[in-house]
Amino acid sequence: MSQNTLSRRLAIIGRGRVGCALAVRFRDSGYLVVGPLDRSYEALDVHGVEVVLLCVPDREIESAARALAERVGPNADRIFVGHCSGASGLDALAPLPAHTRFSLHPLMTFAGELPCALEGVAAAVAGHGTRALMRAIALAEDLGMTALEIEESDRVAYHAAASIASNFLVTLESAAETLAASAGCGRQALATLVRQTVENWAANGSISLTGPIARGDALTVARQRQAVAERTPQLLEMFDALTHATEELAAEVVAL
Repeated sequence: MSQNTLSRRLAIIGRGRVGCALAVRFRDSGYLVVGPLDRSYEALDVHGVEVVLLCVPDREIESAARALAERVGPNADRIFVGHCSGASGLDALAPLPAHTRFSLHPLMTFAGELPCALEGVAAAVAGHGTRALMRAIALAEDLGMTALEIEESDRVAYHAAASIASNFLVTLESAAETLAASAGCGRQALATLVRQTVENWAANGSISLTGPIARGDALTVARQRQAVAERTPQLLEMFDALTHATEELAAEVVAL
């Protein structure tokens, strides 16, 4: 990291998980971090601040940008302002000068008490103009992340994919945990299987599919369905939808 980077002051607005985690990681990377601050902006001193990150819910980005623009006044023209939303475009920052707008979305879940490591994590970036984009890329790289430029028209699809990969996975594993509990099997026993499955998929993609559907064992699948219907009928619709999707995936794998 350059000495120029080490001298930068960066302000973070938003005291949620993302804002708190990024504040720690930027400090660890040598930044002088102001915040994370709440959204009153009363404690924001813009002297020497080059970058402001808005780590607020998507629905609040535009109002936060408007409040920030009013707070910094004529200084708004020299401060780069980014949001950390995966689905929102740069138009959410419309109250601010166009050339200062960027976005930086770590492709990572922030669910724990401690900030997670970001080295090697992908970060979706965008910028309104070359300078703003380069600033977003530099911020990502200073945290050890790999910058991934996402076009404005692709952001919602990108974020939907992230939701399927992360959020829906938790929903799926919660369903598995509920059914497993009826057989005296706990979450930690399933966790080892889940971890290995994810590692297999990361290394090999769809060809890592295993289990009765991949083997064409329709009888076992039918017996599984009956067990789900008897013990957790609220999960039957999900089971049927996933069975159908997995049958289609298995057919694709065979055709490779």
